[in-house]
Amino acid sequence: MRIRMTIMAALATLAGSAGLHSLFSSGMWFWSGLGAVLAVAAGGLLTRHLRAPVLVGALGGPACLLLYLTARFTAGEAWLGVVPTPSSFRRLGELFAEGWDAVNQYAAPVPLVPGIALLATAGIGLVAVMVDLLAARLRRAAPAGLPLLAMYSVPAAVREESIGWLAFGVGAMGYLALLVSDARERVGGWGRVVVTRRWSEEAPADGARPAASREGTAEDGSGRVRRPDSGALAASGRRIGTAAVAIAVLVPTAVPGIHPRGLFGMGSGGGRGGGTQTVTTPDPLVSLKRELTRQDESVVLSYRTDDPRPDYLRLYALDRFDGDRWTYTALESTARDRVTDGTLPAPPGLIAAPVRRVNTGVRVQRKVRNMTFLPMPYAPTRLSIKGDWRVDSRSLMVYSLRDSAGGRSYDVTSLRAEPTPEQLADGGTYPSDIVTAYTAVPRSVPPAIRRLAQDVTEGSTTAHAQAVRLQKWFTDDGGFSYDLGAPPPQHGSDLVDFLLRSKRGYCEQYAASMALMARILGIPARVAMGYTSGSQTGLGQWVVRSRDAHAWPELYFPGTGWVRFEPTPAGAAGAGTANVPAYTDPASIGEGAPEEEQEAPAPEESATAERSAGPESAQRRQPEDEGPAGAADAEEDGGGPPTGWLAGALLVLLILAAPMAARFLARRRRWAAAMARGRAPGPGRGTQPGTGTGTGRPEKSPGGPGPLDPAHAAWQEMRADALDHGLTWRASDTPRATARRLGELLELDAESAGALGRLARAEELARYSRSRPQAPAESLRADLKTVREAFAAAVGRRARLRARYLPPSSMAAFRSAGTRAVAATGRLNERAARLGGLTDRISALLRARR
Repeated sequence: MRIRMTIMAALATLAGSAGLHSLFSSGMWFWSGLGAVLAVAAGGLLTRHLRAPVLVGALGGPACLLLYLTARFTAGEAWLGVVPTPSSFRRLGELFAEGWDAVNQYAAPVPLVPGIALLATAGIGLVAVMVDLLAARLRRAAPAGLPLLAMYSVPAAVREESIGWLAFGVGAMGYLALLVSDARERVGGWGRVVVTRRWSEEAPADGARPAASREGTAEDGSGRVRRPDSGALAASGRRIGTAAVAIAVLVPTAVPGIHPRGLFGMGSGGGRGGGTQTVTTPDPLVSLKRELTRQDESVVLSYRTDDPRPDYLRLYALDRFDGDRWTYTALESTARDRVTDGTLPAPPGLIAAPVRRVNTGVRVQRKVRNMTFLPMPYAPTRLSIKGDWRVDSRSLMVYSLRDSAGGRSYDVTSLRAEPTPEQLADGGTYPSDIVTAYTAVPRSVPPAIRRLAQDVTEGSTTAHAQAVRLQKWFTDDGGFSYDLGAPPPQHGSDLVDFLLRSKRGYCEQYAASMALMARILGIPARVAMGYTSGSQTGLGQWVVRSRDAHAWPELYFPGTGWVRFEPTPAGAAGAGTANVPAYTDPASIGEGAPEEEQEAPAPEESATAERSAGPESAQRRQPEDEGPAGAADAEEDGGGPPTGWLAGALLVLLILAAPMAARFLARRRRWAAAMARGRAPGPGRGTQPGTGTGTGRPEKSPGGPGPLDPAHAAWQEMRADALDHGLTWRASDTPRATARRLGELLELDAESAGALGRLARAEELARYSRSRPQAPAESLRADLKTVREAFAAAVGRRARLRARYLPPSSMAAFRSAGTRAVAATGRLNERAARLGGLTDRISALLRARR
């Protein structure tokens, strides 16, 4: 029946399923999968107990799995709640179809709806069938790792990210335990017994076949079964397997570049799986404050263009307002979204307005970190870039699940819409899907803001006129002032304070407020984030710095699609390189030309004015927030410090310093114990446990770091110093013989020889004298220092360096600790062998009854 292998196969399957935890929003999938694994194990045991042929026995696991799935998911349609019927089969098929649709609809972690639960349970059960068939029936445990590996590939393909180190370790240990169990059975069947000192014995069961007839066993004259001891081999296998798993988990974390998120990171990026992926990125607006307040004006990117007045470079389109902050709806990425031939989807709604084709070549600085979205002018139609990049057809955001834009160059062709105010005013009706998706306003928005939007745009008859009124109110009429010192909005109350009370903020508040008010008026709106056009450095050459980070509203108009508005004040008193589009001129809605020129100064003039704004402008650039995705983490092309390599070098230094630190701690601990003994009342005793043997071995104080005789401490220290300097120490020599041999070997002077003799004399008295005066610890430490200096003077420079930085006595301590750990593992193995004997007895009883 191979009960042990059946149990180990089930445990290995459950351990391998640990990698699936990141796919589900709740943990009930595990218990459902546990039932499937137990059903498969029961089916395999039953068919092997009946000695069914291989082809018939292979069906036992799947049959029991089917019964379990029927009872678990379609009990109402089954006979007696377990036996499948045509209606239960139809219901299972429907659930499979529902689960498949749900998997393609949801992004991980998925809710455990019945269809998804069925898919997960059936998948784990099928893996259990394969593992049980290979390991328990066909006796091929090693290939059973292939179906276990299949479970690891599922989250890697679906989420395109690596498996966590803990889940990997659990699954690997389960597979290694399966291999060890299989090897143990194979060793137990190696023909003739080779007698060793260790045997596991068991009395033969009544009615069992003669023990001598069993392969790999022997029977002595007393009728007891003797088995060859495979415990040492199994223990060695466990140690090797544990070391291999530890190396596989720990070593890559110390190699820079393998884990982009640092030690024990869950991993980022992923493969090229064909499943649906959820695109996640840090909050885009978190970066805005930091970028705007950087004092170094780091270069983010440079670009060349044939547009004489380039438009903004957009990164994100934030289409969802939750009542507190703007964000974008989670992107469900599939393989169909890859930019393969460079062609991008058509811009939504851009069908009637005049357009101008713009070609832009962008080069992102290497220091830019975590920029997984590409900055480019809207609306992009063609893209040429290397790597795995994808596009969202609704917003035309281009992103990657595994690559970063830092250090990359790419070319993009965009269609720049140039609508007239008349076209925006007479565009027609909005598409229903646009209205549904981009005019939603949470109920938590206060009525005061709703009334404010109506009051500001009172008298406007078109959506374009309302949008222009809103923009003019923010830039001119509303009494707002640009202030980088304002905190970023975190809650809906922050926007209320900005609109109704403080009226001080930077581009995030302006963009978020105008987009919200536009939605209140029924105009589809969203918030875009990226960079302004930057500063011109030559003919068709532009540079974008961190201070050019910007947020602005985009409003949708029929026939034109998404167009940009600019409610943030521009120039030296506002966002320096921002500019106002021509189609937002208030004169176009019959309000006349404003007192000030609507068009912002040229980028060069804006940059010059901002740099000359004096100390007040510099005070507004105090960094407050942590940086986000796409932030320039270094100043210029030189780059920042290689933190990964520095961390790796620090780890290597810590490993190299471990022996020296261990030696220092051992010396300090030993003398602390000696000082404690010296302060203890009463005469010193000459012996301690194990000290009167004359072997010269280092003594340990009872119970660890307890009181230790100063003479013993000094002798142990001298022994460690001798080993560190490469001198031979004979354990069988007495203290006097050791002192005489070292004195002759090193040719010590009178002072050193005297110090060595006093140490030997103190050790002899401590070992063999029952009543003696205790030697002062201070004098012994002084003699020990003299002897140590003599050791160092008698050896070469290499030996002295080794004694200081890589003391062999510490390495011996490490080896001793490893030996104790191995011995503890051996004891655990013996206990496991005793428990395993119970399984063998059960098997013998079952065979006897047959």
